Amino acid sequence: MSGVGTQIDGRVILQDVDWTIEPGQNWVVLGPNGGGKSTLIAIAGLRRHPTWGRVKVLGAELGQVDIRPLRSQISTSSANFAMSLRPALSLVDVVRCGLSGALEPWWHQAQAGEDDYAEELLSSVGLEGFAEHTFGSLSSGERQRCLLARALMPDPRLLLLDEPNAGLDLAGREQLITTLDELAAVSGHRATVLVTHHVEDIPASATHLLALANGTVVRTGPIEETLTGELLSDLFALPVRLDRVEGRWTARV
Repeated sequence: MSGVGTQIDGRVILQDVDWTIEPGQNWVVLGPNGGGKSTLIAIAGLRRHPTWGRVKVLGAELGQVDIRPLRSQISTSSANFAMSLRPALSLVDVVRCGLSGALEPWWHQAQAGEDDYAEELLSSVGLEGFAEHTFGSLSSGERQRCLLARALMPDPRLLLLDEPNAGLDLAGREQLITTLDELAAVSGHRATVLVTHHVEDIPASATHLLALANGTVVRTGPIEETLTGELLSDLFALPVRLDRVEGRWTARV
């Protein structure tokens, strides 16, 4: 992104965002509620055009090419997406539909091997043996891991996770963070972006940070250099102490 800005109903949501993501990097977008994080992810996922600025995703410039072929290489998952799925769907159907972005299996004609691959992905996120369980029978944490498997189904080059830990209890949150660390260890070419407003949700595998507040980039760069107590104090307008133990962060006033 170069000089990207977005205005909605006369209100500036994003302003002059410059951001480059390289293959294999694991980014965290951190900032307070209302800071523009979800809008930023919608633009990165080719679901929204900016009001001004240039956006190039996977080598193609937004507004200059047909973006439909690119969408198969980009997956977005969010806590809110769970409400869009029919509770009676089996998990294997939920994951398999990730290939086409469909909400129902009859929108996509299954090909040989797709169900087996969907089950492999479910196992990779800690849901081995859950293929025939219904989506509505899962806990909140299990649903988010299922949605992560769905997002991985097309083997995307760019994986966007918009607050996937929202609403999860301690066990669900930690299980999802562990899964993200495990995926990062084997992802290779894939770039991942995790949106959150809690430093406790940042996996140890995170490599880079973009701090966003009031639609403006406050700081960006390698997470080891950018994530500090001073930065958090500026972002949230509170005196914040940041600690790190075994690769994980905690913050308190």
